[in-house]
Amino acid sequence: MLSKLSIVSTSLIALLFTTSVSAQPSLLMAQTNKLELNNLLLAGKEYVNEQNYEKALEAYQKAATLDQENAQIYAGIGYVQTLREDYAGAIEGYLRAVELSPNDPQLHYALGFCLGNIGKNLAAASAYEKAIALEPDNIQNYLGLGVVLVRAEEYERAIETYRQIITLAPDNQEAYRTSAQILLEQKRYPEAIAVLKIITEQQPYDSNLKLQLAKAYLNQGDIASGLETLELAKKTAPQNHLIYLQTGKILYEQGELDRALGEYKWAERLEPKALLATESIATIYLAQKQYSRAIINFRRLIELDPERPTAYHNLGLALIGRNRHPEAIDTLKQALQLYQDNDNQEQVEQVTMLIEEIGGEVE
Repeated sequence: MLSKLSIVSTSLIALLFTTSVSAQPSLLMAQTNKLELNNLLLAGKEYVNEQNYEKALEAYQKAATLDQENAQIYAGIGYVQTLREDYAGAIEGYLRAVELSPNDPQLHYALGFCLGNIGKNLAAASAYEKAIALEPDNIQNYLGLGVVLVRAEEYERAIETYRQIITLAPDNQEAYRTSAQILLEQKRYPEAIAVLKIITEQQPYDSNLKLQLAKAYLNQGDIASGLETLELAKKTAPQNHLIYLQTGKILYEQGELDRALGEYKWAERLEPKALLATESIATIYLAQKQYSRAIINFRRLIELDPERPTAYHNLGLALIGRNRHPEAIDTLKQALQLYQDNDNQEQVEQVTMLIEEIGGEVE
């Protein structure tokens, strides 16, 4: 007969044995799932490296079914969808990742990038601002915010963002250039000039920056500073025809036709297909009543751009100046047709009257 101690011992052994047998399948399942999860994550990474984004997405999505509380899995889904340029799908992944890991600035940045790519600029700005709050020293967060604020036409906020970038990184060229462009578009010329002065000192060989600075001076009525800046730009980039075009435009507007003509001729030498230079040269000759030279240059302009009605119109005027009325009538009729095609009724009426004044008939 078994003692009570033996019975208790036998009962405990049976209980332990039963427990171990019933728990073993659950433990094995957990270990199997963890192993499969790790394999899926490794596979997803390898597929990304191989640029096989479809397979990578499948791997991460399957991993998400095994662990629905892992932010990095959903971040992986967002990343792959971004690579596939499926930004709506990427946003879905990043939103879940942010929900699970709200203090990760990289997730907010990635979410902002994707929202910006589908035109949800204010939502993107909010995501970038959260990234900035979590990681205030990361310039990329501010750059992303600046871009979407410009797209959203939130110019004041954008300017302030670029000022913050300049404070954090005084040599960041993108911040200077973009803020200057915004200020120019907003006609805030003194502020634009202040920014452009700094960046032109940092980039002394960039003639395009000097062109922008010159235009800012001109737009606020400082002709002398504008011309001076353009002369400096010529020394920096003597082969840039745009500098001569801008200089010619200023001189023409100031009534200095001979000097303007010289600038336009330089522009045309540097860029023979510069339509504005050719047209401006012809227009100046017409204004100076040098009709033969005007005719030559307007005909060259028509060769370069046969659909430009003003070229035929002005050529007609130059021909009239030489009393070549039959040719003028034919030329003006071509201008008339192009004006009609463009629904420019005001010019249609003017050209019609001009044709009739020199003895032509309009059908």
